[in-house]
Amino acid sequence: MSFIRNLLGHIRTVSTHRHHVFILCCKCGIPLQGIFHDLSKYSPSEFIPGIKYWTGKASPQVEERKEYGYSAAWLHHKGRNKHHFEYWTDYVDSLGIQPIEMPNKWFAEMVCDRIAACKVYLGDQYTTKSPLNYYLYAKGHYFIHEKTARRLEEILRYLAENGEDATMKYLKESIVSNS
Repeated sequence: MSFIRNLLGHIRTVSTHRHHVFILCCKCGIPLQGIFHDLSKYSPSEFIPGIKYWTGKASPQVEERKEYGYSAAWLHHKGRNKHHFEYWTDYVDSLGIQPIEMPNKWFAEMVCDRIAACKVYLGDQYTTKSPLNYYLYAKGHYFIHEKTARRLEEILRYLAENGEDATMKYLKESIVSNS
């Protein structure tokens, strides 16, 4: 019975998340990215752990990390989805692996993704301050290009102060149109 519950719960979580991202991506002018967002979650490498570790309260990757010390599903996911800042790293000769600044269209999708994830996992507790609060809570642990980090915090503060519609309009006019 728990397999069926987890299967249906995981499908519902992923589908709801993708729906929220699609709506937000349409609002900021990148509808195709919204359509293709997170399709890798349906690959066996991500879908099977998603079912096994689904709780409905947090990403299944959290539970997978507790068991193995890492999440193979996350490693697969972030390596295939350019809307994650973790994708944007590269080997720089004398410096080793370094974060690379995210291009505008992937940055905009990342913002949509963060808003949607907070909506899904927080449900009725979600406010436009939630994505900023989550970012500020975790930002000391991020390996992210400093300009990308600065832009992300700026846009999440804008969201907290001005709301979703104004933020999507701002993304469309100032970031996506400059891609």
